[in-house]
Amino acid sequence: MPYHAPQLSPLQQASGLPLAYRVREPAPAAPTACVVLLHGVGGNASNLADLAAAIDPSVLVLLPQGPIQLGAEQYAWFRVAFSQNGPRLDPAEAERARGLLLGFIAGVQAAYGLAAGQVVIAGFSQGGIMSASVALSEPEQVRGFGILSGRILPELAPQVASRERLGKLQAFVSHGEDDAVLPVSWAALSLQRLAELGVACESHRYAAGHALTGAMQSDFLAWCDTVLGTRSAR
Repeated sequence: MPYHAPQLSPLQQASGLPLAYRVREPAPAAPTACVVLLHGVGGNASNLADLAAAIDPSVLVLLPQGPIQLGAEQYAWFRVAFSQNGPRLDPAEAERARGLLLGFIAGVQAAYGLAAGQVVIAGFSQGGIMSASVALSEPEQVRGFGILSGRILPELAPQVASRERLGKLQAFVSHGEDDAVLPVSWAALSLQRLAELGVACESHRYAAGHALTGAMQSDFLAWCDTVLGTRSAR
């Protein structure tokens, strides 16, 4: 029989959750795990729908939308400007987004009866940045995190948990070699930082620019299967 992925809901706002989101409910019953997918700057909760559809159908998939509206159907987790000296951001906005995402994850865990060991958070570009910020600051809330063409904010350093608290965390880092928005050097810095923190990490590079390629998605899905003990239908 052909495989039919569970459908992604329209944008919604549930009581007790601080962010609007789309959801792909698990099939056929209670979720075995949860993956939270975060869009990049200028995106929205629909951007990673294809990736969500490829995740194992027993997994609850949530796509929250950033709190800052930049334009029609364009949202961000924090505002950023690019200069010759690299990205410049508003640290207060990034910190507020981190808090909102932690509240969102806690609300989802309570609503669905999920433990932290059943949750992965990941995202593309700025979504990957926020995934790292959440996981490295509060590793007890998730099993692992994915940085897809993103980076780890240097500004996060005061909030990063101890090596002891980070000991069970799993990371996935992928990046395009020809990325002109966030150069691949950011991936190297992320890997260096994760090694310093003792975080187990799987990493991949691709002949690509600033994009979520099919190969990147496939590698991420395989990593999710391993971390969550699932078997994605692809």
